[in-house]
Amino acid sequence: MQIGTRAADTPPRPQTRGRGGIPSHRSVLRFLAPLLLALVILGVAPSAQAASAAEDGYRVTVNLRDTSNDNAPVEGVDITATPEGGEAVEATTDADGRAVLEIPAEFQGATVLVELDEDSLPDGAAMREGAPAEQTVTLNISTVGVTFLIGEDNRNVMTKWDRVPASIYNGLLFGLIMAMAALGLSMVFGTTGLTNFSHGELVTFGAVCTMLLNTSLGVPFLLAVPITVVAAVGVGWLQDRFLWAPLRHRGIGLIAMMIVSIGLQFFLRNFFAYITGSRTEVYDEYATGAGSDFAGLFTYTTRDIIIAGVCIVVLAAVIAGLSYTRLGRATRAVSDNPALAAATGINVDRVVSTVWMVGTALAALAGTFLAFQLGVTYQIGQLMLLLLFAACCVGGLGSVWGALVGSLIIGVLIELSALVIPPDLKNAGALLLLVIILLVRPQGLLGRRERIG
Repeated sequence: MQIGTRAADTPPRPQTRGRGGIPSHRSVLRFLAPLLLALVILGVAPSAQAASAAEDGYRVTVNLRDTSNDNAPVEGVDITATPEGGEAVEATTDADGRAVLEIPAEFQGATVLVELDEDSLPDGAAMREGAPAEQTVTLNISTVGVTFLIGEDNRNVMTKWDRVPASIYNGLLFGLIMAMAALGLSMVFGTTGLTNFSHGELVTFGAVCTMLLNTSLGVPFLLAVPITVVAAVGVGWLQDRFLWAPLRHRGIGLIAMMIVSIGLQFFLRNFFAYITGSRTEVYDEYATGAGSDFAGLFTYTTRDIIIAGVCIVVLAAVIAGLSYTRLGRATRAVSDNPALAAATGINVDRVVSTVWMVGTALAALAGTFLAFQLGVTYQIGQLMLLLLFAACCVGGLGSVWGALVGSLIIGVLIELSALVIPPDLKNAGALLLLVIILLVRPQGLLGRRERIG
């Protein structure tokens, strides 16, 4: 299914198809030229970072499991954390083998010595031979994890080929989450023609909003997620009602609106930086989970399976809505020809506003789930923006199915790239694929070939 690329309240555009029915480079350049311009701006514009100290203190978490006892949690072990220049903090592991040590906020950036009392280990449990009973960590994020090795080393040395199934699994999960945000970006571009550079910050909004509800207000995570989605719907309506709709009605060009979106991007990023500071936060619930082995190929968690299921249901619902509902047909009509759609009685402004609300909600939900992998940081949108553009271009501009397929391809490619190149460069593979697709098939993998005239 293809969503067109015309802006609302504008007359039909001239032919953009090339010889032989293949879309010319003009439509692709309409999408990529603003991207290249913004990259130049992003390279020279200052990115403000909040250096505010932590207000709620830090947490050092310890998880103990005995590999000699089927990876069972080790309960009742005494743990001590001593920050440099401060007093020792003590805790005992619970039935899940977990201990949390609270460190005051004044020790931001300090070094902490974490010690395990071997005498408190239960009968049958012992430190692994050669493994230290004390470790040193630095308080540069809100929650620092420490692992002590207990039991025999029964790990199998894995080759790169052994890690391929796990990489594919992780890539598909990442791709499903990214597909929701990419679908929102593709819908906005398809109905308005706007290359929205602030879309990544809408992803950040979802993570930050859920974190504030869960950690600051104590709202259960399962309740915080729908509240965040509802709030995102409101944000989508507000930004269209008071920003994008007035610009459209005044006849502002798409390039000018794109520049406005870049300014909005910087504003939102610095606003989120002010809220979260320079630290990486985590949710109070479901931050970690015991993994289960799948046929010896990879390890999965119940949390990840639920996230994947939610993503599939949401994506299927949106695609079905666009295909079979009156609103979906109206959306496609506005995308193809807004003037003709208005002449047939379709409320163009209402359709575009709905697209903004749905697109923002999808981005926020994706940000909520991405925070499990990336942590809650104001940089989530910055990290995801280019990948979202790559997914849309690889799958096909304005194509709903293209956003999904492109996201899955990008997700798997990123994870597989980490097997052969340094992990810090794994995103480069996605951008290389983007270049190849634009050279070989500029309309994207699922872009339609049409002849006009």
